[in-house]
Amino acid sequence: MYRLMLLLGSIFWFTTVRAQFNDSTHYHTSYASTGSINRTNDGSSYLLNNAFKFNIKNKRTTLNFNNSWVYGRSNGNLTNNDFSSSLDFDLNKQKSHFYYWGLANYNTSFSLKINNQLLAGLGVAYNILDKKNAMVNVSDGALYDLSNLYISSTENDVYDTYRNSFRLNFRFAVRDLFVIDGNNFLQNSVETKSDYIIRSTTNLSFKLRKWLAFTTSFNYNRVNRTHSENVLLNYGLTMEKYF
Repeated sequence: MYRLMLLLGSIFWFTTVRAQFNDSTHYHTSYASTGSINRTNDGSSYLLNNAFKFNIKNKRTTLNFNNSWVYGRSNGNLTNNDFSSSLDFDLNKQKSHFYYWGLANYNTSFSLKINNQLLAGLGVAYNILDKKNAMVNVSDGALYDLSNLYISSTENDVYDTYRNSFRLNFRFAVRDLFVIDGNNFLQNSVETKSDYIIRSTTNLSFKLRKWLAFTTSFNYNRVNRTHSENVLLNYGLTMEKYF
């Protein structure tokens, strides 16, 4: 998967692109590679964050395919080996401020103690603000969670539950030069109050070319059932293509 992302990213690097969707534009893809390296007399650490996105959009439907892989080590010890892949869609998005959404998401995460996790569900969303350079959206729905969590070297927690999934999504652009966007999820189990998941991502991008941007990304994730969380702050390049 990582080699495929890297190959696609290299292809997009050499392709001329436009800056946004328009009436004849229905596809968008992007590849981002960010990271950080720290070396001192006492040791070293590094973190690599790779993300690949593919979007299809028409007047009534949007389909999004997102993949990310975070890998990190500190003083020779593994700190992150986290992979996430999701497929989601929006229906009747142009008819009104309200529309429907569906989601299927697979996760595995060393830092969050997730061996395997499958989330799938449906819900409704509402566009509070929906303009060319400004968007604020909220959504809510039900998810089915089938998980295998890491408790100890000899014990796994295999369970399933239904969750309420609330999301706040936003994007603001200034003359197509600066872009800030974010996705924030709160996913509570309907059965156990202490069982909740928080996922938050905020990106700040500065356009270097129409197809290339310098990006700083802040990520916070918590799985309260395993009492684990991670905080990632890194920077790098994002390449994108509209066609």
